[in-house]
Formats: sequence, C-alpha cells, structure tokens
Amino acid sequence: MIKLQTSKLKPGMVVGSDVLNYDNKTIIAKGTKLSQTLITRLELYGILSIYVEDLPKNAPEENSSEDAEPSHFEKIRESEMFKEFKADFEEGTKSLEFHVSEMVNKNIDVDPIILLEKPLDMIAKAGSRVSVIDMLHAMRGFDDSTFAHCMNVALLNYVVAGWLRWNKNDQEMAMMCGILFDVGKMKVSRDVLNKLSPLIPDEMKEIKRHAEYGYQILREKNLPDHIKATAIMHHERYDGSGYPLKVSGHRLDVFARLTAVTDVYDAMTSARVYREPICPFRVVEIFEDEGLEKYDPDIIMTFLKNVTYTYIQNSCTLSDGRDGVIIMQNPGEYSRPVVKCGNDFIDLNKHRELRIENLH
Repeated sequence: MIKLQTSKLKPGMVVGSDVLNYDNKTIIAKGTKLSQTLITRLELYGILSIYVEDLPKNAPEENSSEDAEPSHFEKIRESEMFKEFKADFEEGTKSLEFHVSEMVNKNIDVDPIILLEKPLDMIAKAGSRVSVIDMLHAMRGFDDSTFAHCMNVALLNYVVAGWLRWNKNDQEMAMMCGILFDVGKMKVSRDVLNKLSPLIPDEMKEIKRHAEYGYQILREKNLPDHIKATAIMHHERYDGSGYPLKVSGHRLDVFARLTAVTDVYDAMTSARVYREPICPFRVVEIFEDEGLEKYDPDIIMTFLKNVTYTYIQNSCTLSDGRDGVIIMQNPGEYSRPVVKCGNDFIDLNKHRELRIENLH
C-alpha cells in the first residue's frame, strides 16, 4: 500500500484504506476502484492524499526527459508578456488590498475607477480575450488569496461580458463588480478562511455570511447598486437553490448572475492551500453534471462555449495517460471535445470512459 497525492491519482487505482471526512464519516471505502468522479469528489472535500493499493510493477513511468518540448503554458510563463502580466497582477492585487482595507477598517470611500486602472491596462496589454484566459491559466498556483481571486473574477467578468456582447460600460461595470464582490470575507476570521482541513458546520455558516457582510460594508458607500447587489447575490442560483436570500431567475442582478459563474470557475481552477488546481475541462464537466439550471442559461452556455474554445489546439493528457491535442468542440457537451492522440481521433462524447485529465 502506498500514499499518493490526490492530484496524482488515476482512474482504476484501488483505494487501500477508508477515506474519512472531518467527522470520521467514510467518503470512499477501502477496496473501491477510483473513477474520475470519485477523484474530483476527493478534491472538492479538500483531501490532499490517500492510500492506494500497490501499483503494478509494469505501470508506465512518467516521462521525465529533460529534452521534452516545453508545453504551451510553459512557453507562456517564459514570455515577456506573461512576466509583465504577472507583475501588473501583483501590483493591482496589492492596490486592491490597500483600498479595501481602508474602506473596511477606516470607513473610507473607495473610488472603483481607481481600482479599474490596472486590470483594464492588463486587458489592453494582453491584446485579446483568449490571451487573458491563457495568462490566467498560466497564473494558477501563484496566489490563492481573496484579493487575487477578486482580481481573477474581475478579469473574467470583463472577458465574459465581451463574449455576451455587452456594451463597454457594462463590461467595465462587470469588472467593478468582480473587484469588490468578495469584500465581505474581510469580516470572516482568517483562521476559518485559511483552514487546511474541511470546515465544521459552524465554520461553514460563518463563511456563508460573507455575502451579507459584503453588503453591509458597501450599503452606505457611494457605489453603483450593481456592485452592492453582486456582493450579496453572487452565491444565489438561478433556480433559487443559493444563499442567503433564496431569490431566483431575473430577480437576481444580472452582474451577480455573471459573477456566480466566474466565481465558481476561478475558485475551482485555482490552486488552494489544500489542493492543486482542477483542470478546466473537469470544472466544465462539474457545471454540466450539477445542472445548468443553476445559472442564467445565456451566461452559462456562452461561458462554457467560449472558455473551452480558448483551449482548442492546447495539448492535454487523457485519463488513460495518453497525451494529445484538443482539436474540436462537441456543442452541448463542452467538457468532451475531440482530441487527437498520435494518428487517432478520440471523440470523448463517444468514449465516455475517458476524460481530459489536465492541460499543458
């Protein structure tokens, strides 16, 4: 029996010891053969590693050749554009943290126009929305702070608002909503926010209150109502299953409906202290499996179609270990594109046993 990090688990491996959650309830029983769905469940529970039965002696070793061609994202990280993007991102995040701290701790009004300067500059330098998505994906693992998450969501909001063909003013409003949507986390205990192990029920209740805290912080500020509405509504769902107000449909502010999508996508594709980033195609699969009715249909379908399109021609690894290149979308099931592996064309919509494991 060996211990493996959750990020290194593969479908077909057999669990060597019961996997327990925070209150000692079994999540996955000993002897269970892992599927991709079960591996994703472990990641969502924040399980860092588990015991699996010994791997076969003839199991293929990972390619460790130093002469391997740099991956798409390795090339991006070595580019001058990325280095400038990363420097601008860090500067913008520090500025955001300073202004929000002044607003929360000293009750000083913040001018959102000032907060827009750096992210708008980053958008302009990137040159295209595809480049912004590439840059954000290449940033995964650098910073998992609340303010980095807000900057990511602000940039994603702007990109997706463009895909939705919103006008320039609405694109900038979407960015402002993203910058300040999670401000309520400033009122949540650092110990709870940074906890490595799964949260107990009382801690989860406290985390969920950040939406109300955010609205309380912004309510009396001289800010557009959309920003205040997004702070309290970004965890609401289109079908009424969210919190804290339990409102649904078009009663939800449209900028909150947008942020509900980008918030979940960024949180899951970003590294956290308790897990590695989750592959974007696995996150798209979770969106599809959970039920698209939870999100504004126009926003979620536009997002899934366009975000997966940005990864066409990217190299990837399938769940059976084969490397390939994503060459075509499958409309309506965007988590399952067509992948070229050598001379074979693998339609993941037909090969349901396979998934994209990671991008590189």
